Amino acid sequence: MVATLPDDRWATPTPAAGWTVAHQIAHLAWTDTAALHAATDVDAFQRGLAEAGDDPLGFVDRSADEGAALPRAELLEKWRAGRKELAAALATVPKGTKLPWFGPPMSAASMATARIMETWAHGQDVADALGITRTPTARLRHVAHIGVRTRDFAHVLNGRTPPAEEFRVELSAPDGALWTWGPEDAAQRVSGPALDFCLLVTQRTHRADTALVAEGPDADAWLDIAQAFAGPPGGGREKGSR
Repeated sequence: MVATLPDDRWATPTPAAGWTVAHQIAHLAWTDTAALHAATDVDAFQRGLAEAGDDPLGFVDRSADEGAALPRAELLEKWRAGRKELAAALATVPKGTKLPWFGPPMSAASMATARIMETWAHGQDVADALGITRTPTARLRHVAHIGVRTRDFAHVLNGRTPPAEEFRVELSAPDGALWTWGPEDAAQRVSGPALDFCLLVTQRTHRADTALVAEGPDADAWLDIAQAFAGPPGGGREKGSR
C-alpha cells in the first residue's frame, strides 16, 4: 500500500487521531526496533521501557512524530530493513527463552505473532485512510490466536479479575474453515467471523459493527474490553465508523 505512495499521500490522516500514514509506518518501524532490542540487547530495551513508563501515551506519540518527520523513502527503507533484521534475530532465540516486553514476557514465536498482529492492525488504519479494501486470508489466524490468548491480559488492564473457566471461541475463517479454541462444552462462548474478531481485539471496529455473538455473561463482558496489544486500554472506534 505504501511502496509507491506519492509523498503527499503519506500525510493522509488515518482513523488514529493525530496520526497520518507516515505516523503508522513510523510506529511499526519503532516497535520492530524495540522488539529487536528485546531479542538482542536487553539493556537497551530496559532503557526504552523505563522511558516509556514515565509517559506511556506521550512516548508512543513522540516516537511516531519523530519517524514521520523523516523523508518518505528513508522511513520506508528503515521499516523494511528493521523488519528483516528482527525476523532474523527472532529465528536465533533459543527455545524456551522469554523476551521482555511492554506487556507480559513472551517467546520468540509469540513475539513474531505479536508483530504480525500489530502490523496487520496498523495496516488496517492505512487501508482505511487510503480507501483500500484488503482481502482477508488464512494468516488472520495469527491475529485471532493472540486475541484469544490475551483474554486474561485484557481483564487485568481494565482492573478486572480474569474468569476462572476457559471460553470456547469458534471463528469462521476467510476460506470457510472453522477455527476453534477452548473446550467444546464450555459454558462461556464467542462465535462469528474471524475478520470481525480480529478487528475487535485490535480495536479497529466497534463491537456493535460486528457479527460476533457471545453466550454467557463473562464472554459478553470480555468482548467489551478485548485487547490484543500491550499498553493502556484504548478508546476503540466509534459505533458506525466501519
